[in-house]
Amino acid sequence: MFYYLSKTMWLLIQPVGLICLIFAGIILLLLFKRPRIAAWLAFLGLCFALVATQTNAGRLLLQPLENRFARPDTPPASDEIAGIVVLGGAFDGHVTRIRGGFELGASGDRMVEALRLARLYPDKPVIVSGGEASLIGQTEGDAAIASRFFASFGIPSERVVLEDKSLNTHENAVLSKAVMERYGEGDWLLVTSAFHMPRSIGAFRVQGIEPVPWPVDYKTAGTESFAVGRDDPTEALVETNLAIREWIGLAVYAATGRISDFFPR
Repeated sequence: MFYYLSKTMWLLIQPVGLICLIFAGIILLLLFKRPRIAAWLAFLGLCFALVATQTNAGRLLLQPLENRFARPDTPPASDEIAGIVVLGGAFDGHVTRIRGGFELGASGDRMVEALRLARLYPDKPVIVSGGEASLIGQTEGDAAIASRFFASFGIPSERVVLEDKSLNTHENAVLSKAVMERYGEGDWLLVTSAFHMPRSIGAFRVQGIEPVPWPVDYKTAGTESFAVGRDDPTEALVETNLAIREWIGLAVYAATGRISDFFPR
């Protein structure tokens, strides 16, 4: 229920959905002869659209998320870790389901880095956590695609453990824990996008697991200040969308006990 409610609500409050709601509100206000309020709503909507597409506001919102957890300066020794867990979101499941193979998506760095770590630690298991999590249409989950991805690079199938039931970050942690318990002592390297790492670390901690953060897929340089003017307004809107979604996700997870702190450190 939580999954479907969160997906449905996000369709409404994401930047594009919010702009559509603003347009709908303007039309209703004009129909009910409230032109002054409609004008103010139009002004606010225009300001929001300009900030979201013509500034680096999205990057500034992503930056503290990405800077929260740093990757270790040097990889841990092999005898210190139990394995690698990579969270889903790396593949384009819709295209892959139809065309086959494994098409990397916007967060494809997650799987590329997991492959590099799998080669760096050739005797460690790799848990791929991510089921088919699309609300609209059919896709193929990351875990299912990952089996082909790793096999094509010569990683033995017995090393790749597929957790293909989770639909969100909370379930990633819960269901991955059940898999981790099959293996021996040691730390687990947690691979996910840098902006997603605070919520991921928080979710795993609630399950009694303290993973080693291994952030990838950075969207910011880490030292940016406010700037106006973007070559690609669509990219700016995507960044704003990612940032708002993640900050709302942190708030909802903190309010529902899925993480213990709003902004884990």
